[in-house]
Amino acid sequence: MLSRKGIIPEEYVLTRLAEDVPDHVRYRARERRARFVGKNGACNVAHKNIREQGRFLQDVFTTLVDLKWPHTLLIFTMSFLCSWLLFGMVWWLIAFAHGDLDHSTRLQRDPREAGTPAGFVPCVTSIHSFTSAFLFSIEVQVTIGFGGRMVTEECPAAILVLIVQNIVGLVINAIMLGCIFMKTSQAHRRAETLIFSKHAVIALREGKLCFMLRVGDLRKSMIISATIRMQVVKKTASLEGEVVPLNQIDIQMENPVGGNSIFLVSPLIIYHVIDKNSPLYDISPVNLHHHEDLEIIVILEGVVETTGITTQARTSYLADEILWGQRFVPIVAEEDGRYSVDYSKFGNTVKVPTPSCTARQLEEDKSIMDTMPLSPKGTIRKRSVKLKPKFTVSDEPS
Repeated sequence: MLSRKGIIPEEYVLTRLAEDVPDHVRYRARERRARFVGKNGACNVAHKNIREQGRFLQDVFTTLVDLKWPHTLLIFTMSFLCSWLLFGMVWWLIAFAHGDLDHSTRLQRDPREAGTPAGFVPCVTSIHSFTSAFLFSIEVQVTIGFGGRMVTEECPAAILVLIVQNIVGLVINAIMLGCIFMKTSQAHRRAETLIFSKHAVIALREGKLCFMLRVGDLRKSMIISATIRMQVVKKTASLEGEVVPLNQIDIQMENPVGGNSIFLVSPLIIYHVIDKNSPLYDISPVNLHHHEDLEIIVILEGVVETTGITTQARTSYLADEILWGQRFVPIVAEEDGRYSVDYSKFGNTVKVPTPSCTARQLEEDKSIMDTMPLSPKGTIRKRSVKLKPKFTVSDEPS
């Protein structure tokens, strides 16, 4: 009873009588189609049972860039610690082999100069234990140089180890800096400010059914050579009985400037004319529900003007995210001698007269258009311009 009154949600009520459950609730409705590409552009694909894991190690740099930040920082921290410990052990072995750790040799001092060995010259000064060798390893690799410890010319092996450790430290630093730079300047970061309309629409344009969406860029820096393409992803079966669960079909996109290249200085409405070559040729309003096996993927690619890096933004529209008989409202207006964009209306649509039939039926039966009431054409408000008075120049009478 509490669940019926809305006090407790039904999923928390454990004891319910079978006769209290309606017939249409006893059977779970079909779940919504899983997305192939998310609204944020992430691909919804899980790779499993990869047996050749060693292929990822053949491209270590890309693997490090693809890792998450905690894993990347952990790997670099362990790389530094391991290299310091390894070379600290090497410096300790050199000092031990040369006798620098012997207490009797450390007492041989020159009475004329305090702190200077009389007859014994160590490989590295001021190394008395593994702790001091570890500190010297850190000083060498990160070039801190406190000045208390230094390599002498007594041991050529110590000089060789010094060169090797400096090279290893430079390599680790170069990989770390390059990886951090690539992770902070990845292409998908720029794509965060490339936005698509939440819904797509299908309406008449120039007497033909068109699939339309709106795309915009929030930054002032432009996307150079921006191109846009679209694919339909659905489950298909061939004549031989082969089932393709994710068949990708390219469809031609049109835009106000023609071709696939767009000048994305302001939001644009990209549209696709649904003709006989379109995979949407047999789509009608009754097919636009969440049970329909249909997903339309939109991909925008271009070069970032400031960095020169190629970026890509993606989104997708399921069948129930396509609005039939809707049109996007204008959001660009001229104010004070410049064009302004109202992004609060970016995804707003308005109903327009549209036939509730497929593009095939509309093409075969031309009489359908005769019964459609035409929407009033948008009027362009002309600016009132005040004419300046004309003056004539004449010679003054003498």
